[in-house]
Amino acid sequence: MQVLGIATRLDPLAAVLALILVILGPASGALAQGAVKTVHGDWQVRCDTPAGAQKEQCALIQSVTAEDRANVGLTVIVLKTADQKSRLMRVVAPLGVLLPSGLGLKIDNADVGRAGFVRCLPNGCVAEVIMDDKLTGQMRVGVTATFIIFQTPEEGIGFPLQLKGFGEGFDKLP
Repeated sequence: MQVLGIATRLDPLAAVLALILVILGPASGALAQGAVKTVHGDWQVRCDTPAGAQKEQCALIQSVTAEDRANVGLTVIVLKTADQKSRLMRVVAPLGVLLPSGLGLKIDNADVGRAGFVRCLPNGCVAEVIMDDKLTGQMRVGVTATFIIFQTPEEGIGFPLQLKGFGEGFDKLP
């Protein structure tokens, strides 16, 4: 299994973390906050101006729960870095995830790789990857992305996300 490209800069400023906290809301998995600018399939472009930020920041977001566990959720956030040169995908997994196992990703049952978790927040633990052209292309043409977390070394939980609308929403990010 290959390793997904992990962002070497762990943070495009604290304002982005603030945006994530605002968007995700309480740890209970409440609906994302911030203004919905556009909807693309199951994806939403949400925007907000975090405290201390100079301008509005937007992210492409989809939140899902596990098929067999309604109380276990996962949120995928795609956004531009503060310098506007790269796009990141941050996946917020529930607290209690087994950190050394990382986050797995399959697109249409093809193994894409794993990413390590970079930090835990009050709302969950964050895995982060740079959205390179290859990954972006796979998500544009794929039907379903399945993110996999582990609560024990043997027990993986899959979170299927529909990719319909991803490309259109990705293109709408300011």
